[in-house]
Amino acid sequence: MRRTLARARTPLRGLAGLAGLVVLLEVLPHTGVVSADYLPPASDIGRALWQMLGEDAFWTALGDTLTGWGLGLAIAVVAGVVAGLVIGSVPVLRAVTASTIEFLRPIPSVALIPVAVLLYGTDLESKLLLVVYASFWQVLVQVLAGMQDVDPVAEDTARSYRMGSWGRVRYVLWPTALPYVMTGVRLAATVALVLTITAELVIGSPGLGNQLAVAQTSGAVPRVYALVLVTGLLGVAVNLVARAVERRALHWHQSMRREGQR
Repeated sequence: MRRTLARARTPLRGLAGLAGLVVLLEVLPHTGVVSADYLPPASDIGRALWQMLGEDAFWTALGDTLTGWGLGLAIAVVAGVVAGLVIGSVPVLRAVTASTIEFLRPIPSVALIPVAVLLYGTDLESKLLLVVYASFWQVLVQVLAGMQDVDPVAEDTARSYRMGSWGRVRYVLWPTALPYVMTGVRLAATVALVLTITAELVIGSPGLGNQLAVAQTSGAVPRVYALVLVTGLLGVAVNLVARAVERRALHWHQSMRREGQR
């Protein structure tokens, strides 16, 4: 009973904090502490959001953002998992690629914006280039860490049973690496969304970021905040979905069992 009440209090506290923020945003512009030209009241932001929800252009932009995010994330996850399994399975290959990975991984994805524009202009491909590059490293590094965490006893047992490469990957490497893979996917999902909005905002690719840039240029301040709110809610939704997928994929893992007992 106490555990149920404790679980119920957490979302209620979150809603209370959100309600407090809305009240603060409504009151501040009216007090003169902050100019309404730069921070409109929450009621104005809500009206702009409601108006936006009735526009076809908004839903088209949302679809463009989700398309870029989903395609980029899918490509990055598949490439990261495959590359991680291959590199992690071959010690020589891991040693040869270590310096290259450490050199390429810290390069900021936004530094590739001129390259993306030069190659693809404002098309979807330019957005995908940034999203895939940023998300790929999140997955690859986690998969490589999972491959290093494989129990040597389990590997020796697989060899003693003369398991082939596929059997070793399926029964030894993959169960150990899967928690790391899901962590990488969760991190990559958030990074992919950030880079998608950034590409739309800076490059001008179709999507919510592009609409945000247009609203800022035209001086539609309430609409700017409404779009920022939408992107924030989108980020929360992405994180919740990633968490749910992680819990479903790792229902057998001890970390998920401990979490369920809290």
